[in-house]
Amino acid sequence: MRHNKGIRRAALATTAVTAVAAAVTGILPGVAMAASTTTSTPPPACATSALQVSARQAVHRPVGTGTGAAVVQFTNVSRRTCVLKGHPTVAGAGNGSPAHNTPLKVTRTGRAATVTVRPHGKAWVKLTFVQVQGEGDGYCVSGRAPVTYPTMVIGLPHSGKHQVALNDGVWAECDNKVTVTPVSAVRPS
Repeated sequence: MRHNKGIRRAALATTAVTAVAAAVTGILPGVAMAASTTTSTPPPACATSALQVSARQAVHRPVGTGTGAAVVQFTNVSRRTCVLKGHPTVAGAGNGSPAHNTPLKVTRTGRAATVTVRPHGKAWVKLTFVQVQGEGDGYCVSGRAPVTYPTMVIGLPHSGKHQVALNDGVWAECDNKVTVTPVSAVRPS
């Protein structure tokens, strides 16, 4: 009989612990806990005012004397996380004004993915132009005249258009064509 009393005590103790656990967690014994159906809302697209934009000549660019390629950096200057996605539009800003811009024919490379940009975080795109050749005023292989712009207008889907100058010169290109990468969390060279 001693053995049965020990088993009963153990069973009662287990039942008591289960009852306390059920009371604390709100889960009834024998009832499976459902997966959480709560979903967090994804961050919104970065607003135009949330982005500070800068540009520099790319390290790796086509041979020639023009800009060749540039890396455009988007810094989230807001206090909220936001997202960027897609390929940029590009236009040369004549007379430095976005109202007098010349849209460039854009060729997209790579697949666009959503890039989450935390406050003070950065994202990038790379622009590769038809390169100006020669010295002085230079020339275009196509026979057209090279074009220079003091600034470019870079547009991102759902995140506005941004007028930006190169940090080291003017934008020089041929044929009003540009190849663009999608927004990336990795800085291109």
